[in-house]
Amino acid sequence: MNTQVLSGTAKQDPTLSLYRLLDPDVLANPYPLYHRLRTEAPVLWDPFLHSWVVTRYPDVVRVLRDFSADRTPGPEQLTAMGLSAFNPIAQVMVKQMLFMDPPTHTRIRNLACAAFTPQRVEVLRSHIRDIVTQLLDAARAGGRMDVIGDLAEPLPCIVTAEMLGVPVQDHRQLKAWSKDFAEMLGNFQHNPDRVPRILKSVEDMTSYFHSAIKEQRLRPRGGLVSALMNAEVQGDRLTDEEVVANCIVTMVGGQETTTNLIGSGVLSLLRNPDQLEKLRADLALIPSAVEELLRYESPSQHTARLAPEDTEIGGKQIRKRQAVMAVMAAANRDPERFPDPDRLDITRKDNRHVAFGWGAHFCFGAPLARIEGQIAFEEMLRRLPNLALEPGKLTWRTNLGLRGLTSLPVRFGVPPGAAVHGGRPAENLRQHEP
Repeated sequence: MNTQVLSGTAKQDPTLSLYRLLDPDVLANPYPLYHRLRTEAPVLWDPFLHSWVVTRYPDVVRVLRDFSADRTPGPEQLTAMGLSAFNPIAQVMVKQMLFMDPPTHTRIRNLACAAFTPQRVEVLRSHIRDIVTQLLDAARAGGRMDVIGDLAEPLPCIVTAEMLGVPVQDHRQLKAWSKDFAEMLGNFQHNPDRVPRILKSVEDMTSYFHSAIKEQRLRPRGGLVSALMNAEVQGDRLTDEEVVANCIVTMVGGQETTTNLIGSGVLSLLRNPDQLEKLRADLALIPSAVEELLRYESPSQHTARLAPEDTEIGGKQIRKRQAVMAVMAAANRDPERFPDPDRLDITRKDNRHVAFGWGAHFCFGAPLARIEGQIAFEEMLRRLPNLALEPGKLTWRTNLGLRGLTSLPVRFGVPPGAAVHGGRPAENLRQHEP
């Protein structure tokens, strides 16, 4: 039976589809689309995506909390569908905690979380500040910089390399691989011309982290690679393949979320000068501001789950194992949960957004992303007076789920007598043992 008929949604307005995010104008501002979905069809069968789409806050929370993340086809399934070329990707993804349910998810997550506790991350605060100040000093000599290329990308790349325990000088290569893998995670369409490059990136990343494991065995240096290798719970240890797969997903998540938080956050503040000036006048508001920026422009816009059983949401019958897209960015602007949700308010109270997910799959790197964002905004406000956007059209990355800018050119004044250090500081940063 046709799924649309089964779902009672044979007649549907095609302009409500998430597929419209492929339009650059919609991608540049998806919130009117999300508003229409929330008000006109909060639980919608999207025939273009072969998936349900939920956009209200309580429904998104329910899907994130209760539905299955085990949605990645394995190599055998891909081979049966004539897609065996994708098997190297599947072999990595099926071992990533992102696509697992308890108890297998719990086993790996508990081991990985030990490296990202708020207490351990807090120890890194002064070191992260050193990285930020060096990046800003290197970029600001001419009174102009690209927030993405000069700060938002290299900062989490360097910090993630250090957290993993791999050489900091590899951070640019790690970022290139991360972008390729993120394209696969964030899009529900794929450019066939990009498939060979993504396959090569997965192959190279896998080889890189297997080499890192061998290096750790010969010369232990700490970090997440070592932590996952050596972790043991009741005699259970991770295989090398599980270590590699979860280093990859940690690397990608740690970089993409923070880059997008900083880039989109700076843009949001520049577009709301009253909030920018309020924050500049009282830097104690920065933690609250970061939470609001995460809500207002969610770095991760949506994610997919599978219905664990036949169930009903919003009066719609969802069948077992049907896909459901939980649109966190729409939930974060649900007026039933957040008063005046389209207004940026850095002092907003009761701001329990879903930018980092919910429940068992809540982003375990959230404490690190928050600290990186807080320090980046604080140091930019301290060091870059009269911050303003450069004229020109902004371009958003063609990643429909991981929302971020390709660049963000800004100009500013440089205080008289400010010390400016040239060169590329990233290569000279000390290796930090978390």
